[in-house]
Amino acid sequence: MQDFKKRLTYLNRTLAGAAIHPAQFRIGFVIAHRIVHQLELLKARLNTFLSRARIRSNGDNTGECAHKQAITAVGLDPTRRPKKEQRHDQRSGSNNSSHNPGIFLIHTSIRNRVSRINYQLYNAFVNKKQVTTLAERVDREFLPFVRKPGRYIGGEINQIKKDLSGCDLTVALCFPDIYEVAMSYTGLAIIYNCLNKIDGVAAERVFAPWVDAEKLLRQKEIPLFSLESKAAMKSFDIVGFSLTTELCYSNVLNMLDLAGLNIRSSSRDESEPLIIAGGGMANCCEPLADFIDLFVLGEGEEAVVELIQLVRSGEKAGTTKKEILLKAAKEFEWAYVPILHNSKLETLHRMPYGKNSKLSNAVVEDFENAPVPLAPIVPFVQAVHERVSVEIMRGCPGRCRFCQASFCRRPVRCRSVEKIVNTAKACYKATGFDTVSLLSLSSADYPDLEELVSQLQAYFQDKYVGLSLPSLRVDQQLKLLPKLVTSVRKAGLTIAVEAASEKVRQIINKPLKDKDLFAVVEAAYRAGWQRLKLYFMVGLPGETEEDIKQIVDLAFQLARLRKKVDGKTGQINVAVSWFVPKPHTPFGWLAQKPKSYFEYAKQMILDQKRKLRAKFLQFKFHDIGGSVLESAIGRGDRRLCDVIETAWRDGARFDLWDECFDYELWQRAFDKFGMDIETAAQAQFGTDEILPWEHLGGPDKKYLLGHLEAAVKICPQNVALPGKSTM
Repeated sequence: MQDFKKRLTYLNRTLAGAAIHPAQFRIGFVIAHRIVHQLELLKARLNTFLSRARIRSNGDNTGECAHKQAITAVGLDPTRRPKKEQRHDQRSGSNNSSHNPGIFLIHTSIRNRVSRINYQLYNAFVNKKQVTTLAERVDREFLPFVRKPGRYIGGEINQIKKDLSGCDLTVALCFPDIYEVAMSYTGLAIIYNCLNKIDGVAAERVFAPWVDAEKLLRQKEIPLFSLESKAAMKSFDIVGFSLTTELCYSNVLNMLDLAGLNIRSSSRDESEPLIIAGGGMANCCEPLADFIDLFVLGEGEEAVVELIQLVRSGEKAGTTKKEILLKAAKEFEWAYVPILHNSKLETLHRMPYGKNSKLSNAVVEDFENAPVPLAPIVPFVQAVHERVSVEIMRGCPGRCRFCQASFCRRPVRCRSVEKIVNTAKACYKATGFDTVSLLSLSSADYPDLEELVSQLQAYFQDKYVGLSLPSLRVDQQLKLLPKLVTSVRKAGLTIAVEAASEKVRQIINKPLKDKDLFAVVEAAYRAGWQRLKLYFMVGLPGETEEDIKQIVDLAFQLARLRKKVDGKTGQINVAVSWFVPKPHTPFGWLAQKPKSYFEYAKQMILDQKRKLRAKFLQFKFHDIGGSVLESAIGRGDRRLCDVIETAWRDGARFDLWDECFDYELWQRAFDKFGMDIETAAQAQFGTDEILPWEHLGGPDKKYLLGHLEAAVKICPQNVALPGKSTM
């Protein structure tokens, strides 16, 4: 409650027209909205507490004591009556003896606190939702008892809420991770915006509940629900999942189960929604094939809208779900319907309903005019990336041989500077976020980067809004950035080096020279940056022990480079991940290094850091077991459906989270079906065999093999073309 008072004091200053920045004024609106919902939640908690107290009172004054304890606990005076009510009693001559002072004081106090906020704000931002049985249960039995109710309460600024009963088609957009992660995912925001623009179609969000919330949902038998309307997920016509990583698959099954749906598509009937999925992992989705009705391959903005219209017309005509799936497979080359494909690799082909044996990725041709959300939702809970995110370019000209996105998201398309700047302005005005992030696979390759940053700087400089550039390649253009953003708040500079030696960079097709890297970092120091972040990957083809040690040496030299500028040592955060061979990449045929290799490499890096006494270098390592599981699942086939289901039933949840991931649990799941997780991860595929993912879009096989052969020529003694399969 003290925190509420502080926020209200700040907000009152804002509304009174205090001399503060417009961006801070907008943040005041956000704070007001959050406070109102937190007060409403407090009211729900206290009502529950007081109801229990009444039950326990049994006619004596125990309940009244409990009332007073509850009132005192939230900082109120249990003996004080509001003056307005006292005046009413005096006029009526009533002592209001039958009135319950506890409940009255709590409700009145909350109302008085809300009244301190401008009532126009309250009326604009907080509209009473239509009361449904599920909404009542969520408010009464769920929200008061979870650790972070803001994850599930909905009603944020800029959310879109339609009357579900008045819509022809309803879609539950599901993200298999918690609210803070989901609200940072730009792809979800784009699809949410696209679908809700369609008349008669409503799209609402459903996110994976954290461990405490899942336990409560199961105890109370409350089905998983949407944020906007608190509608049961199973009541929607379509349920769509965003697949961003192999380690979210257990959460997909968990969300289906929490919704009260059959997890296997073969067990679902016509009364259950159509289950679809898209995102980066759709191009290697065989391990989920038994659970999903249809996968959308490639870019979703236009494809999902086309699919929605097909389903909508089919439902109006009374078409069955199977008929809709068959029609989608016939009409769309990007629609993968697993039941129409054989699951055995040696005879893998598309059934004779479509046009080609290999599917194609959906591509947004007119990227300049592709829909973008101009009023993103402002999250209640601090998101991982709480900022204005503007996609400036799609695709990557770099073609790093380990990167699935650079090979699957083609061709390269750019938005105009004018479009990007106008989008950033609109999103800022709608949210008040204090950082603008320029998104792409390689922002440094944007052709008009200098002009773009200059225009954004000119507009946002006096608004105290920073510019954030994601992981950057280092080239001649990047050298311009430090001087361009000297007068804008430094929101961070991250550089994806990937490998410490130039030889390994050539093998992975990232021709970065050390001299260019040093020039960029020195320029960044001179422009005012004090802390940098570097990305490295261990286990790449052609790597030696010296290359691993060189990671520490290179970071050490870059930190010491700051001494040339101001005599101080730079602070560098180094993120180290483990190479995972990905489908649809030139390295997709190769084996992953053993788990023991990564453990040895990690210790080698830490020993080298201690040897150099480099306390100014902070290393963060990706979980090794998680990377092994990524490789095992990512290049797996439909046999892994049983493994994933077994792991989920045994308790696998949130495998991306270190506190939840259980490597031994997954080992047991693989063992149950006669497979070994490390053997699967280290599988080396033959260049002439059918791959579990080769029918799922992606580049031509010969093109990828050409890249692999080019890598072998650079260092033939350390990189070899794969022979026969080892799986």
